[in-house]
Amino acid sequence: MTQPDAGGTAPSPASSGGRWGHRRALWYRLLADTSALLILALIGVTCVDVVGRYLFNHPFGGAYELTQMLLAALVFAALPLTSIDGGHVEVDLALHLLSRPVQRVLGRLAGAVSAVALAYFAYRLVLIGLDQIHDGTRSASLALPMAPLAFLAAASCAVSSVAMILRRETQ
Repeated sequence: MTQPDAGGTAPSPASSGGRWGHRRALWYRLLADTSALLILALIGVTCVDVVGRYLFNHPFGGAYELTQMLLAALVFAALPLTSIDGGHVEVDLALHLLSRPVQRVLGRLAGAVSAVALAYFAYRLVLIGLDQIHDGTRSASLALPMAPLAFLAAASCAVSSVAMILRRETQ
């Protein structure tokens, strides 16, 4: 348990090393900052579209498409953060009935299965990205290339796969 500081509050887990020490790592901060910028971009696109639509009767033509692409980028930028923090939704209806060593083994097994699935997704997304480059696939209204989004998703899945293997126990 962490001791309160002079002000009477305990330090946050992110500032105290231990399990959350990775939050100070450069790669973690870079992905967190990128995710925050993507959220700001989503807000900006939505605001421009709403203001243009209701005040000037001229909506942002590619807002829907750009919002879809930014949201996909946000999900994949944040996936490794969620993976390393163990923030995925888990259902453990009967896990508490098993001994702690069995729980740890099952946790490691689940992490390995998740890592294999994410590695497969990364592989398939690379193939999709290569096909999109070969075919010159672009978005419908803004004509933005789609391959970079596939490669971002592939990289995210690959990093998340490694994160699932390296993730430490929560207790």
